[in-house]
Amino acid sequence: MSEAIRSGLTARTRAAGIEVLAGRRRGLRAITPFVGPAVIASVAYIDPGNFATNIQAGAAYGTSLLWVVVAANLIAMLFQSLSAKLGIATGHSLAAQCRDRLPRPLVLGMWGISEVAAMATDLAEFLGGGIGLALLLHVPLLVGLAITGVATYGMLLLGGRGFRPLELLIGGFVALISLCYVAELAIAPPDWGAVAHGAVVPVLPDGAAVALAVGMIGATVMPHVIYLHSALMQARVPAPTTAARRSVLRYSNREVVVALGLAGVVNMAMLTMAARAFHAGHSDVAEIETAYHTLGPLLGPAAASVFLLSLLASGFSSSVVGTLAGQSIMQDFVHWTIPLWVRRAVTMLPSFAVVALGVNATQALVGSQIVLSIALPVPMLALVWLTGRRDVMGAFVNTRLTQAAAVLATVLVLALNALLLAQMAGVAIPGLG
Repeated sequence: MSEAIRSGLTARTRAAGIEVLAGRRRGLRAITPFVGPAVIASVAYIDPGNFATNIQAGAAYGTSLLWVVVAANLIAMLFQSLSAKLGIATGHSLAAQCRDRLPRPLVLGMWGISEVAAMATDLAEFLGGGIGLALLLHVPLLVGLAITGVATYGMLLLGGRGFRPLELLIGGFVALISLCYVAELAIAPPDWGAVAHGAVVPVLPDGAAVALAVGMIGATVMPHVIYLHSALMQARVPAPTTAARRSVLRYSNREVVVALGLAGVVNMAMLTMAARAFHAGHSDVAEIETAYHTLGPLLGPAAASVFLLSLLASGFSSSVVGTLAGQSIMQDFVHWTIPLWVRRAVTMLPSFAVVALGVNATQALVGSQIVLSIALPVPMLALVWLTGRRDVMGAFVNTRLTQAAAVLATVLVLALNALLLAQMAGVAIPGLG
């Protein structure tokens, strides 16, 4: 028996889940054993990349791009639930299913793209933590990055004690980030009418908004956690029968809606705060550091402090999750396993290179999110294909409505990516300046 199963918290959680499936544990006590995987996934939806894109969107366009946050979050809910369902129904991760069912050259290509996406993810998360520490401790950004690396590796060691301790740690960070943005909205209440309008009326004011919208989707719907969620569901609670797996799936879907719904609200609050603070008079604010230094004079020191606290919590927690996802992707695509400290060290290198070369950190964050959005269709297409196949999913195959929604969401992401690539190639796009 592995150390993970022997761990006290993990063993008790697994035993409680078995009690629930046997009908001997009910009410609120029946929910807690299944809470964790979607909470871990939700961290990726409120990572420093979201801070960067939401600040730029709110400052430059007010609440006009809130609809992108809403659409991206709905897509995220759908695909995280499909990923979890694949893990529950098959007992294998998305990457492992691709490895077993697709030609080897295609698998290697998918793995390569996924590793690039993992590196881009870690760039955003690592830079976010480093920026937060540099601002808090008044140290150079390179020092902040080094401290972030040591701190996140220490958190990763909790994974050796089972899945539950790490889930509780990540859940604490998510709660802290959420409370920070409740406080921000209390400090600077927005125009709720403008918020409602921006959330439901889709507009792309100009060409720059296209790149930002693609970056926002890349910052919200994350390729690495689409892979990771299916891996987290493998044999988490033994479910040997179809009825038991259906029960696990119901609990999983509820957790996805709550955890990712909360992440969506936090993202909307980020953008709304930026719109409230910067759009009128400071629309050129485009960097996290500038936003922090500007918030104090505009909204008071409490707003700046809360913003910094949320950035630190986001950077630390999302960096941990990103490293776990990268490890899972490598292991399941190509059966390679490397020590976590090696992956942590390798994925730190792009962040140090960006800072050492003098690249603007926030622009690097936004750029990384565009890379993620371009890589995103790979796991989306694979997940739609696999979960739509009865020979893979059995009784858990997608309904026609679910399959149609998944295809539509994938087409939307592909269309936005095509717009961005056309714009980058200099193609004139009607209606966009």
